[in-house]
Amino acid sequence: MPEASFYILKTDSLSERFIFACKLIEKAYRCGEFCYVYTDSAQQSQQLDNQLWTFRENSFIPHQQYDELNNTPDNEKTVLIGHIAAPKNWQKLIFNLSSSYPEDLTKTERVLEILDNNETLKQAGRQRYRQYQQDGFKIATHEI
Repeated sequence: MPEASFYILKTDSLSERFIFACKLIEKAYRCGEFCYVYTDSAQQSQQLDNQLWTFRENSFIPHQQYDELNNTPDNEKTVLIGHIAAPKNWQKLIFNLSSSYPEDLTKTERVLEILDNNETLKQAGRQRYRQYQQDGFKIATHEI
């Protein structure tokens, strides 16, 4: 059964939300998980790309942006960041930083939703929560 984990932050800072995402992405990478990070836009993807380089001084997470023009990397041991559906070999673990329900979750084992204390973001998260329930996901919620 696929899982959806919701992480709810007390802050309403997008920067702090992205830093928390970077920490979880780093943890997944260190465990051998190569995820796809789903964002709302190319601008948001670029922002996360920049933060993955700088959020921790000694951290290194191989990553790249993915869009309609970029082919998937030859090396699957790379974190991909994009605002379109996850490519074939990056569907197992998805970090959803977008306000939309990810496309094609048939091969997904786990989705991590990171929400902050922004009411609009939380409302969209509630809608996705209901959609995950309807799609048979096991759901966990963590207040951070």
